[in-house]
Amino acid sequence: MNPDEERWRAERALLNAGRDRLGRLASGLYPAHPRVAGTRLMCREEWIPATPVPLEDVRLEWDPEPAPPAVAAPSDGLPPGYRTYAEAMAALAPPRIFDDRPSYRLLAAAPPVLRFGPGRYFDGVNVGEAAAHELAAGRGALRERVGDPADLRRRTALCAITTLTVTTSGSYVLHWRDPVKVAHAGGLHQVMPVGVFQPLNDEREDLDLWRCMVREYAEELLGMDEDYDDDFVQEEWPFHRTMTRARNEGRIRAHFLGLGVDPLTFALDILTAVVMDDTTFAELFGALVTVNDEGRVSTAHLDAPSPEPIQPAGAAALALARRHRRTLGIHT
Repeated sequence: MNPDEERWRAERALLNAGRDRLGRLASGLYPAHPRVAGTRLMCREEWIPATPVPLEDVRLEWDPEPAPPAVAAPSDGLPPGYRTYAEAMAALAPPRIFDDRPSYRLLAAAPPVLRFGPGRYFDGVNVGEAAAHELAAGRGALRERVGDPADLRRRTALCAITTLTVTTSGSYVLHWRDPVKVAHAGGLHQVMPVGVFQPLNDEREDLDLWRCMVREYAEELLGMDEDYDDDFVQEEWPFHRTMTRARNEGRIRAHFLGLGVDPLTFALDILTAVVMDDTTFAELFGALVTVNDEGRVSTAHLDAPSPEPIQPAGAAALALARRHRRTLGIHT
């Protein structure tokens, strides 16, 4: 490893060791931006509905050929020989899971209508993680080029679906994200499941929040394999059928809470809450794992203080759930 690669790797280590501190620093760079429920998660006012929206009332639109973003993947700050930030990560500091999979790019948001187009996972890494890396290294040229983090035209804005899974008695599932295993938000707590909104096979057919959420439930809470074979049909999958039946029967209620942008990495989160009665949770997730491919799993209670340090999207989902607990049917 040459000196430039050593420098880059040391800067990446500083980022992973200080994401909470750097997130607070980044938040201070945007004093005029609206925040979600008093947290550091940034938003536009229209992104947060006055009350939670049933997930079935959220309408997703598709644009197969969107305009390119104003800010593309930068190459400045990288060691010589590397074209993108993701390329440098893969060679010098690869997390356990790091694949350039097709992903949904959010083009416009006027909840309950969200419009998406095609993207790739590394499109987000190449701008968001690069900007966070720059901040850790005391630089800021990329952040200045991005400008308003809530302007979806400036960059390829990929979405994660951040789901607070909470029982009617107020117990929720908590995740500590291991920086050795993940590319984003290592060392922070988060609600779960959380996953990048990505298609499984067909981009248009898979443009469905619930389908993606169910796969994340299986992978993160039960430790199931996330590699699905070419013959996989989700609607025929027993786990999908069981969760969907419970939702149709009212034993699971899923709501959209809003959207927000992480000030450090520009990660864009679709905030959701899934509330289920304690019996249904025990039936589905009695075999809840304690460790998964991304970190450690535990439970906490909605009435207890949020754990620290916590990812801004997780803090926002918890704050909104506490604010709307009656609407969500949480009896604490």
